[in-house]
Formats: sequence, structure tokens, C-alpha cells
Amino acid sequence: MRDAVRTPRRAMAAVVLVVFIDLLGFGIIVPVLPFYVRSFGVSDVFIGLIAASYSAMQFLFAPYLGRLSDTRGRRPVLMLSLAGSAVAWVLFGLGARFEALFGVAGGLGILFGARALAGAMGGNIAAAQAYIADVTPPEERAGALGLVGAAFGLGFVFGPALGAVFASDPVVAAAERLFPAFVPATAYSLPSFAAAALSLLALLVAALVLPEPERIRAASERVGIVSVFRRALADEALRPLVVTFLVSSIAFSGVQVTFIPFAADAFGYAEAQAGLLLTYIGVLGVLNQGVVVRALSRRFSNARMALGGALLLCAALAALPFSKLLGALLPAALSPFGEGPGLAVLLAVLAVLSAGNGLLNVGIAAMVSDAAGEHEQGSAFGVTQAAGSLGRTVGPPVMTALYVLSRPAPFELGAVLTIGMVALLARLARR
Repeated sequence: MRDAVRTPRRAMAAVVLVVFIDLLGFGIIVPVLPFYVRSFGVSDVFIGLIAASYSAMQFLFAPYLGRLSDTRGRRPVLMLSLAGSAVAWVLFGLGARFEALFGVAGGLGILFGARALAGAMGGNIAAAQAYIADVTPPEERAGALGLVGAAFGLGFVFGPALGAVFASDPVVAAAERLFPAFVPATAYSLPSFAAAALSLLALLVAALVLPEPERIRAASERVGIVSVFRRALADEALRPLVVTFLVSSIAFSGVQVTFIPFAADAFGYAEAQAGLLLTYIGVLGVLNQGVVVRALSRRFSNARMALGGALLLCAALAALPFSKLLGALLPAALSPFGEGPGLAVLLAVLAVLSAGNGLLNVGIAAMVSDAAGEHEQGSAFGVTQAAGSLGRTVGPPVMTALYVLSRPAPFELGAVLTIGMVALLARLARR
């Protein structure tokens, strides 16, 4: 029996809601993280290293959690990961307190530890994707997986805006009056605590309204990370998709970890403006993955969608670091909000970037689901998510180090890596 959920659409809506609430908390932190790290007086390379600590643990645990969701159920794994995320965000908000007690090393240590715990619990996305695969037929799967991507986008629409609210001076001042002395109330701790509260809210929603779909369950077995990857790479259908996830994550990590510093250094933007840019990207993500991808999935194969997304992503990565320079070639009449033509070019490039990323991710995710057996959806998504995490482990330290040396370098390297991915996807599309 494939799916015993009586109302698949309601179940799908519930899991998308859980992902949205969880990603809302994640979105709160994104614009704050680079400034939080810089507040310790350390190099921007530490931004990449802290991002890598999350991805390294996700790489180690995502295949295990994906396999666990195949054997023990999607709902328990989602709830476990949400509870762990709440603990991680609380610890993350205590970084400045640990710095006061144990110095910079202590403060950075708790940030690394909190991000590592959050990464270990980051298998909830693989479990959510497997859940969607459980309750939808193959011909509707790409559109349904696009809704998970749209939940990501919504998290980045409202998350940064909420982060800006919680980091604002009036809210910080009010928290200082209300909180007991041992609880820090700063522009960095309050967004972290808000993210923890949202993870707990998502946990409550999952406990109350998320049913467990009945399906063909895989036999319980002990399996390590090496054997999981060996099995996936031995599968001719999964191997190119795992490689694509790895390469795309390395390529895109330049944007993920250096965009906020780039916006600050190239355009002079602070937390509030950076949050607005992320909100803009989030709105585009919702439109692309919730509307555009669903429409295109009815006309094009998953491989062709992924190929088109890779081409757009390559072009956007190549143009992004030169957006201000390109803006200087445009007439001042194109200046939005009086910010100069450079912002107009930046917004256009980010639109292309969002479209490419949405098409690529949804196309590959649908291809992974098609390539996996009915009882191995969680394992397949866990492996590909782990491959992405490996890319985000390797990419951020390399990309931030390159950024310190040359501002355009991480984006241009991402564009070069994407060219190889285009060639691989073109071969799959021809098939």
C-alpha cells in the first residue's frame, strides 16, 4: 500500500507548514550571522568555517536520518530534528555570554557547537521530501516538491524581516527590561531565541496535525555513511544526481556565505538592508518554486528543468560580483529608491539566480525520487542531501578565503564549476 493518509493534500500542506515554520527560524538568523561573527573581532574566514560546521554534521547525519525515516517513520524523524534545532538555537544565542566568561575562543566555540548540533538535526528536509514522495504520485511529484522549495522561500521572505524586528533597538531595550539578568538580550541573542521558539512551534504542529503515511518500509539495518554513499554511487541512475548535488552546493556556497559581506562591502549595506535583500530573494523563491516550477513541470522533463536552472545559475554567478560596475553603465533613471543603477542590476541578477536555483533544485529532487525505489525514498534524499552538505562543508571555507583575497573570486569559481554541471545535465536531458 503506497499511502494510507486519507487526505494527501492535507498531509502535504501539514508537512509544508512544518518546513516553513522551521525555515522561518533559519531565515531569522541568516542576515545576523555574518555580523554576529564579526562582533568577535575575527576574520571573515570564520563565517565560512561556522557555516561549514553545520554542513559537515549534516553530511554525516543526513543519510542516517533519511534511512531512519524509511525504517522508523517520517514523523518521528521530523520531530526529533525540530527538537534538536530548538536546543541548538538557544545555545547559539548564548555565544556572547560565553565570550564574556571564557573569552573569544569560548564564544566562538559555542557558536561552532550550536551550528554542529543544528546540522546534525538538519535531516528534516530529506524526511520532508520523502514524505512528499510518499503521498504524491510520480507525475505530480515535481510540482509537490516545488512546494517544499516555496516553503524555503517563504522562510526567507518573513524570516529576515522578523530578524530585523528582534534585532531592533526598541525590542532589545524591552527585552533587557523583561529578561532576568542571566539571559542575554542583544541584537544577536534575540533572533536566536526567536528561531528556537519557532522550532518548538513547528514541533508542536508536527505532533498535532502531521499524520504518518503508511508505505513499504525498508528493513531495519545498520548502515554507515561510507556504505550508503557506495551504494548510491553504484546506482547508475543516482550517481550523476549525487555528483550534481555535490558540485552545485560547492558552486552556490559562494553566494550563501559571502553575499551578506559582499552587500556590506560593495554597497555599504547593514543588517536591515541585507535583510531586505534576503526578503526579496525569498519572494522570488516562492514565486519561482511555488508557481513557475509547478507550471514548467507540466511542459518539460525534470532533466530539462534542471539543465535550464544550471544555465541561469551559471550566468547569475558570473555577473553578481560586477553588478555595481554594470550599473554604472546604465542611466540614472533606472535607479530604484535612489540607490543608484547598481542596485537595479543587483536585483535583476538575483532574480535570475533565484530562478536558476529553483529550477535546478526541484528538477534534481524529482529525478532522485524517480530513480529511487518506493521503499528507499528517505535514503535517496538523505544521500543527496548529504552530498549537498559535503559541498557546503568544503565550499564555505574555500569561498570565504577567496573572498578575503579577491571579492569576485568565489562567485566566478562557482560559475566555472556550474559549467561542468551543465555538461552533465545536458547528457541526462538527451536521454
